[in-house]
Amino acid sequence: MVNKPFTVDLNKPLVFQVGHLGEAYDHWVHQPIVSKEGPRFFGNDFCELLTKTAWWVIPLIWLPVVCWLVTTSLQMGLTLPLAAQKLVVGIFLWTLMEYSLHRFLFHIKTTSYWGNTFHYLLHGCHHKHPMDGLRLVFPPVAAAILCVPFWTIVRLSSSPSVAPALFGGILLGYVMYDVTHYYLHHGKPLTGMTQSLKRYHLRHHFKARTVGFGITSPLWDMVFGTLPAKDAGGKIR
Repeated sequence: MVNKPFTVDLNKPLVFQVGHLGEAYDHWVHQPIVSKEGPRFFGNDFCELLTKTAWWVIPLIWLPVVCWLVTTSLQMGLTLPLAAQKLVVGIFLWTLMEYSLHRFLFHIKTTSYWGNTFHYLLHGCHHKHPMDGLRLVFPPVAAAILCVPFWTIVRLSSSPSVAPALFGGILLGYVMYDVTHYYLHHGKPLTGMTQSLKRYHLRHHFKARTVGFGITSPLWDMVFGTLPAKDAGGKIR
């Protein structure tokens, strides 16, 4: 007897369904449903609540932490010009982290039950429902957990006075990334630069997910050869 392929029921909580797709998951998750109404993830109301985050929560929570980190460096003897320099370096480091995480972790191919489930929670849900405004930015609890290993690396690789400002720059870069990402999906850019960036990102979603991994900038796509192709007129196709 041949088993029928598993079919996801969109009217039921999705998280514990997608793992059953197996090898079909990658194709399914990249067939977007363009609707502002997001799906239900969990049957449990509390778990469901934890998956939803309004965009403005990100700067509200993390910008005070950035200020505290920079102030800590200043109190430990770092001069204001050096603190500003480390802040900028941290932002630059974030752009590389943003690209690397998006390309190598968020777009990892999975086929196992728990691999598919984890990927869906991490990034697959965003590709399946790209206009779900409450699941576009990263939930603060999950972000705080991920901060721990990155802070540990920064602390061990730099001096005590430099580490807070440097990490503050990385965190500021993250905030810029998350609010920019939200704007590219739900905003209406008025300038050529932001319009171009929106086209660049939406092409990643709807035309070629294997290129265009930069969100706030195409810099690292240029460096690593993952720029989207251009047409005869020089515009991104």
